[in-house]
Amino acid sequence: MKWKLFRIPAILVTGLALVVLGGLYAYACTYVYLDPSLPTLSQMRHVKLEVPLRIYTTGRRLISQIGVEQRTPVRFDQVPLGLREAFLAAEDHLFYQEGAINLGSLLRATLVDVIEGRKAQGGSTITMEAARNLFLTLNKTWRRKLQESFVAYRLDHHFTKNKVFQLYLNVIYFGERAYGVAAAAQTYYGKPLDRLTLAEEATLAGIVQAPSLYNPIVHPHLAAMRRSYVLTRMLDLGYINAAEARAADQAPIAARLHAPRVAVQAPYVAEMVLQRMLKRFGPAAETAGYRVYTTVDGRLQVAAQRAVQLGLIAYDRRHGYRGPIGRTVLSARVTPAQLHTLVDEYGPIGVLSPAVVTRVGRKSATVYVRSHGFARIGWGGLVWARKEYSVDALGPVPKTAGDVLSRGDVVYVVWKGGRAAELAQVPQAQAALVSLNPDDGAIAALVGGFDYFTSKFNRATEALRQPGSGFKPFYYSGALQQGYTASSTFLDAPLVTGGYGSETTWRPVNYGDRFGGPVRMRVALAHSINLVSIRILRAIGLPFVTRYVARFGFDPKTLPQNLTLALGSLDVTPMQMATGYAVFANGGYRVKPFLIDRIVNAAGKVVWQATPRIACHGCDQQASLSSLTPAANTKALLAEASALRGDGAQYMPPDQIAPRVISADNDYIMTSMMHSVIQFGTGMAARSLGRDDIAGKTGTTNNFTNAWFNGFTPHLVAVVWAGFDDNQSLGYGEQGAAVALPIWIRFMRVALTGVPQWRRPQPPGIVRLRVSPRTGLLVSDENPDGIEEVFMANHLPGGSGAQPPTMSQGAAASIF
Repeated sequence: MKWKLFRIPAILVTGLALVVLGGLYAYACTYVYLDPSLPTLSQMRHVKLEVPLRIYTTGRRLISQIGVEQRTPVRFDQVPLGLREAFLAAEDHLFYQEGAINLGSLLRATLVDVIEGRKAQGGSTITMEAARNLFLTLNKTWRRKLQESFVAYRLDHHFTKNKVFQLYLNVIYFGERAYGVAAAAQTYYGKPLDRLTLAEEATLAGIVQAPSLYNPIVHPHLAAMRRSYVLTRMLDLGYINAAEARAADQAPIAARLHAPRVAVQAPYVAEMVLQRMLKRFGPAAETAGYRVYTTVDGRLQVAAQRAVQLGLIAYDRRHGYRGPIGRTVLSARVTPAQLHTLVDEYGPIGVLSPAVVTRVGRKSATVYVRSHGFARIGWGGLVWARKEYSVDALGPVPKTAGDVLSRGDVVYVVWKGGRAAELAQVPQAQAALVSLNPDDGAIAALVGGFDYFTSKFNRATEALRQPGSGFKPFYYSGALQQGYTASSTFLDAPLVTGGYGSETTWRPVNYGDRFGGPVRMRVALAHSINLVSIRILRAIGLPFVTRYVARFGFDPKTLPQNLTLALGSLDVTPMQMATGYAVFANGGYRVKPFLIDRIVNAAGKVVWQATPRIACHGCDQQASLSSLTPAANTKALLAEASALRGDGAQYMPPDQIAPRVISADNDYIMTSMMHSVIQFGTGMAARSLGRDDIAGKTGTTNNFTNAWFNGFTPHLVAVVWAGFDDNQSLGYGEQGAAVALPIWIRFMRVALTGVPQWRRPQPPGIVRLRVSPRTGLLVSDENPDGIEEVFMANHLPGGSGAQPPTMSQGAAASIF
C-alpha cells in the first residue's frame, strides 16, 4: 500500500530527473557543437567596438565624423549614476544579484514563444544583451539564443559586473545610427552624458527595448509613455523620490536630431583625409576609432570657406539674375508654419539660405527665410539683379522691386542678421583656395569649391588649369640666376614669333593692346606685361627655363615646349602653385605640402606622425659643416651649428632640412619685385590690408577663362583660383585682380589679424643702388630722377650705355 502511495511521485521525480539530465546532456552536446562558433576568451578580452573615424583641426576642433555607426565609447565611471539606475530599472534590476541568465524570465519568454508560435518575447538579461550585440547577430533563432546564453555565461564568469555593464552601455542600439549611451545623448539631445536631466536619462533608457517604436523624435507620445514606465520603476526601486519622478514625467519630450558637433566646416579636407586613411588602413579606417589631427587651422578654414563663397556670389551678381528657384501660390493669410513647410524642401547651400517672398514693395521685399524667419531685403540687396542674357549681356537696371521679385517666388538669400537679407543665387562659377605654412608645407586651409555637397570635385588638388601670368615669377627668378637684374630693360612692343615646335606664327598681345617701349623687369612683372615677359623667356632660353622651374615643383615633362610657356600655358593645380610660391615666401627652400599631422588609434597611441622637411634658415652653414665633420652629432658640432644659426636651437638632422632651391639673394629680389605688384601693379587692391609685408602675382588666361591670385607673407601662402568647370569665359575684364584677388584679400584680412608685420631681413649679398627709371642703368646719387633698386652683389648693372651681362648675351644670341 505504501509502495503504491509513493509509486506515482517516485515515477514523476525520476522522470523529471531524467528530463533534467537529458536536457543537461543535450545542452552540453549543444555547447560542444556550437563552441567553434563562439568567441574565445581572448577575443572577448580584446573586443573592438566599431568607432567612427574622427578628423580634427590642429586645435582639436571636429571637422568630420565618418562611419556608419555613431559611437563614442565611455568608461563605466563616466556614465552618471542616474543613467545607470535608469537602465537597471528599465531592463534588468537584478543584474548585480543574478547570474548571466534569469531562468524565470527566460522560461516565461519561452512559454510565450511556444504559445504564439513565433519568437515574440525576449527575457534577456543585460549580460545576454551585451553578448548578443558584441559577438552575435540579431536574428531571432534558437541557435542564436543558445549561443547567446553560452557567451553570456563566459562574460559573467570572466568579467566583473561593472565591466559587463560598461560593454552593454557602449554597444546597445538607440536608433538614428546611434550606438552606446554617449552617442545617443549627442544624437537626441546634443549634449554629453554628465549634462543629461533625469527626464532625458529615463527617455534614453526607455528607447532600447524597441528603438523604432520608442524613438522620441518619431514617436514622442510613445516615448513619453515608456519614460513614465521607467520613472515608475526607478521610484519603486528607491532610485528616485516621488517629487523627482513627477517633475521628470511632466517634462516635455525635447529630443531632436543632432548631427555630430562639427566645429569647422571643411568637407573637402575631410574627404582628402578619408581617402588617405583608406589607402593606409583599408576599410577598418572608418570603424577602428582612429582620430586624425590635421594641419588645418580652424580660424583660417572658416575664413577661407566664407571668402570663397562670398567672393563667388559677388562675381555672380556682376553677371545678372537668373530668376527664382521655384514658385508657389500663397494664400492671403499664410502662416509661418506653412511658409516653413514650403521652404523646408530646399536645403541651404553654403552661406545661402532658401526663402519665399511674402510681400513686394516698391524698393524692398519681405521674405520668410528657412531657419531664420521673416527678413527684409532692401534696395541695395535687389538693384544688382539685372536679367542675365549671357556672361557679357545683361538686361536694364531694375527700377522697382517688382521688376525682380513676385509674391510666392522661392529664392536664395544671404542672411545679414538683424532681420535683414540680400537676394542671391547659387553661383555657376567655381573657385578654390589653398593656404599653407611655407616653412614646412603644413596646409592651413583648403576649399575645393563653392559647396562640397553640390559638387565634390576638389578643384584645389584636382583641377588642372593654366596659371597665366601667375607663372611669370618662376622664370623671372631664372632670369636673375642668368645675370639679369630687376632693372634690366626689355622692349614692350609688338612681337611676331614662331619656333620651339610652333608650326604657325604667333602674335601675342598685352592686355588692352598698349605698348610701353623699353620697360624694366620690375615694372614688367608688376604690370604683368606679356610682351616683355615673352622676350625675357626667349632671352634666357626655353631649355633653361624648363629645367629651372623644376626646382619649384613643376614637372618638366608636362611643360609646353614653346614660348606660350611665358604666359603660363602649362596645366597646374592651385596646390602646385601654392607649393611653388612657398619657395619665395620661405626664403628659397622647397617644402612639400602635407595635411595630416598625426594619427591616433582608439587606444590613444600615435600610430603615425608627420616629419616634414623644414625651411631652416642658418642650416645652410650647418649642412656644409656636416659634410666636413665625421661625427655630425658631437657636442662640438651641436654648439657650432647653433652658433651659426644664431637662435640657440638644437642641431637639426639633415633629412629634416628642406633643400634650398634658389639663393637667398635671388629670393629677396623676387619677393621685392612681387611686393611691387601690390604697391603699384595689378595687385594694388591688396593695399587695402594696410600691410607692407605682402607680395604676390595675379594671373589671367586667354578669354578670361581662369583668374588667379598667388600671394604670401613670410609666414603664410595663399593661392586663389576662379573659373568655370567647363572652361567657359568668366566675362570680359574678369581678370585675376577682379575675381580672385578680392577672395584672397577677404581671407588674408582674417588670417593676418593680430599678426605683426615682418619682412625677411636683407641678405649680406644684396646691395642697393640708384638707377634710371627709363633705362635701368646706374646713375649718380645726385641724379634727381634716380630711383633705388636692389641687386645681387655679383650681378650689377652697368652705367649709362652699358650692355646686358655677357652670359645673357650668349643666351640671347642663340635664340633671336
